[in-house]
Amino acid sequence: MAGSSHGHTPAAWTGVTIAFIGFCVSGAFMVMAQPVGFWAGLAIVVLGGVVGWIMRAMGLGQPKNAHPVHRTTDKRETASVES
Repeated sequence: MAGSSHGHTPAAWTGVTIAFIGFCVSGAFMVMAQPVGFWAGLAIVVLGGVVGWIMRAMGLGQPKNAHPVHRTTDKRETASVES
């Protein structure tokens, strides 16, 4: 997967960054025993997913046809099985 540039788009980076901030907010408020802040942090996490999805719909994500279909068997494996 490393060769396919999976997730290296503005939509992915923005969505993950917003979600990470939401996790940090939620974790901090959980330690402080403040339920309202915890739920606000989770709302920020959901917002990150929505923003990433909207940016992808606007064309800032990776197109669906960017990932080629990979073969599951190698020619060497097929040749050794047929022998």
